Amino acid sequence: MRKILLAGLFSLFLFGCAAPSEDLLPQANQVRVLTTSLPSLDKCRWVGEVTGNEGHWYSYLFYSNDALIQGAVNELKNNAFHMGADTVVTMSPHNFTTSVSLLGTAYDCR
Repeated sequence: MRKILLAGLFSLFLFGCAAPSEDLLPQANQVRVLTTSLPSLDKCRWVGEVTGNEGHWYSYLFYSNDALIQGAVNELKNNAFHMGADTVVTMSPHNFTTSVSLLGTAYDCR
């Protein structure tokens, strides 16, 4: 009985740590993420390169693909917001077995 209880507690501990680590800041909700630069960026100011990552070698078994992607997008938006950007044009995502990494170019188009 004790082993079952310990296994249950360990499972709860692992699942509690399996939620994406990056929450979206309320202010970063307005950051647009584009996969192409179709909207004209002529009136935008380049801010810099920005990244977003989610997933680790030790926790990826507990993440769904959606959670990995959402965590990476949240970090990308938060980082762009901290840089003063409101738009990010992403490059091809880098999908690994254990994580998702996004690279983009940040712009201020206000």
